[in-house]
Amino acid sequence: MLFPLLMASCADSADETGAEASAPGVQVAPFGEVDGVPVELFTMTNGRGMEIRLTNYGGVVTHLFAPDAEGRAADVALGYDTLAEYLESSPYFGSLVGRYGNRIGGASFSLDGETFALAANNGPNHLHGGERGFDKVVWEAEPFEEAGRRGVRLAYVSPDGEEGYPGTLDVEVTYALTDENAFEIDYRATTDKATPVNLTQHTYFNLAGAGSGDILGHELTLHADRFTPVDEGLIPTGALQPVAGTPFDFTEPTAIGARIDADDTQIAHGGGYDHNFALNGAAGMLKHAARVTDPLSGRVLDVHTTEPGVQFYTGNFLDGSLSGKGVSYGKRSGFCLETQHFPDSPNQEAFPSTILRPGETYASRTIYSFDALP
Repeated sequence: MLFPLLMASCADSADETGAEASAPGVQVAPFGEVDGVPVELFTMTNGRGMEIRLTNYGGVVTHLFAPDAEGRAADVALGYDTLAEYLESSPYFGSLVGRYGNRIGGASFSLDGETFALAANNGPNHLHGGERGFDKVVWEAEPFEEAGRRGVRLAYVSPDGEEGYPGTLDVEVTYALTDENAFEIDYRATTDKATPVNLTQHTYFNLAGAGSGDILGHELTLHADRFTPVDEGLIPTGALQPVAGTPFDFTEPTAIGARIDADDTQIAHGGGYDHNFALNGAAGMLKHAARVTDPLSGRVLDVHTTEPGVQFYTGNFLDGSLSGKGVSYGKRSGFCLETQHFPDSPNQEAFPSTILRPGETYASRTIYSFDALP
């Protein structure tokens, strides 16, 4: 994929804390290399207290600074400062995930009469695109600046057969930071053979600041009346279960920790929340999916998406063994809201289809908007 000629500008250098507002723009700096391929770090600033740093290795969002109710910026994304740390060990911190985000049961699927075997990298199942998913490749990258927004366009061509998937998939993802403190993500893809596609973004958020403790006091609203229950391997059963009367009811603002250890089979399967919620509203239409509020800092995160689902994950597998940015990441020290199609959709006929065919264009949009309580 070739980018059109783009105009890019560089912002004034931000300090190490991101606390000082910089002129709006995109700054580019070396970030190391992978197998001899140079990797870059892009810093997007909007002059209104927000700064997002990302790298074209895996489309990883390394830092995301957002202001609190007093206008003080803090990094609210779990992650690392160096490329070496991401290469050594990362539970998808900030990653761009594909070709298929989430799990595919039995690490295989059938399509048009043919069975395709995938890497079993999560027990007997396939997770987040396999051993070398989109989170572990170096993307082509080009900064841009437009009226009211600036960002980076990322492109990658996934060859036919990569990680077992059919078809050459041509992917472009646009990350943009707006003047209204919104982080916009637009995904587009085309293929030359029928293939499943489910792209998502895997940033772990802590609105009090990365390393500030757990997220159990954050209050969550999810505009989803149903969720997809899972088996012990976290593969959907195929049912759509109402959230009413269960620990999964976040239709009204509820502390994340209020029922996270409830005596419930689904909670036990996930070790907390690690489930896909079926969002209210039509798939393909931009809709309000979720709101998270941190009562202590006053930071607010709103999520809008065109996707039919969102995976709510509460960092249950973090155990303090990973450290970055000078802090240790303990259990439930971050949450993810991964906008997506449903897990295991290639094997679930009743779920919305994730199959992309030649002549079609995969298009998806998600917006993470940041604000603060008055």
